[in-house]
Amino acid sequence: MEHSTAPFLVLSGLTKRFGDFAAVRDVNLEIREGEFFTLVGPSGSGKTTMIRLLVGMDRPTSGDIRLQGNSLNKIPANKRPTCMVFQNLALFPHKSVGENIEFPLKIARVGAAQRRERALALLEQLRLPADYYDKGVNQCSGGERQRVALARALAFDPQILFFDEPLSALDFRLRKTLEKELKDIHRETGKTFVYITHSLEEAMVMSDRIGIMKDGTLVQIGTPHEIYNRPVDKFVAEFMGEVNTLEVEAAGPEAVRVAGGGSEFAVRGMPAGFTGGYLIIRPEVMKLGREASEVANTLAGTLFNDYALGSRVQYQIRTADDDHWLVERLQDESFDGALGDEVMLGWRPEDSILVSR
Repeated sequence: MEHSTAPFLVLSGLTKRFGDFAAVRDVNLEIREGEFFTLVGPSGSGKTTMIRLLVGMDRPTSGDIRLQGNSLNKIPANKRPTCMVFQNLALFPHKSVGENIEFPLKIARVGAAQRRERALALLEQLRLPADYYDKGVNQCSGGERQRVALARALAFDPQILFFDEPLSALDFRLRKTLEKELKDIHRETGKTFVYITHSLEEAMVMSDRIGIMKDGTLVQIGTPHEIYNRPVDKFVAEFMGEVNTLEVEAAGPEAVRVAGGGSEFAVRGMPAGFTGGYLIIRPEVMKLGREASEVANTLAGTLFNDYALGSRVQYQIRTADDDHWLVERLQDESFDGALGDEVMLGWRPEDSILVSR
């Protein structure tokens, strides 16, 4: 989908304090119209406070939230052209599917015939049968209730939809299905989605861009590809998944050594001004066995364990200095070594990621 390049939702110096504690600190962010933007971070990172500020449940201590150039700071939640899909969905259990979808339209005094027409159109859009209109919402499955909640959010045509971890309570298989469906619905509707989650996997699957939060600040914003391949620091790199990490110092224009005078390794694209920090190598780019002998950076170790991960196999190798290294391969490329074997592992210089401390 093509998104407008002009800022649609703009946060400027957004801060929220509770006494001396700053839950959100000086956040600056621009979200484009039609974008699927996800805020992700560990518990306590500030993402829940951020979403409460965005929907109007809390007011910022300082800073501004502007939608299409108009400040939202003093506009109450029920007066904003936005809508929220909550983690618990907040559906009315005693009402039918149709009544739940129509509720915001009824509050807005839309006529009964027009409400029904809109509800049926949304049922079709969200791939629910028309006869669900009269079905009790408690008779729906978890996935169906998710769709009903989304239909209700779309009913009065909001400019932005906010999502507060709506898939977190679902089982793995249903969650994976709904991740793809939400991305499809975003594409079909062209709406601006702002989503928060603690699940990196959800963020990677669905988002156009991701904002990584830590201690109330946005530490990196970028596409899933940018954040995965060019993390700005050790926190982001490790948050994006399991990695191999060494503390290193610069040893030349294209070389680093393990901090304290250890082994040297070749790298490509040394960051300007880099003197020391961390060398990060993702498990899936590591070579093992004969393949490792063909690359510049190599280590010897013992194959300590292996872990089946569905389509992949992960191997743990322990070196003489008791460093633990992870290597991942596709199931059909699995390594035929036995546990306890001495093995060689390695990686190409261009697969090294360097981040400063």
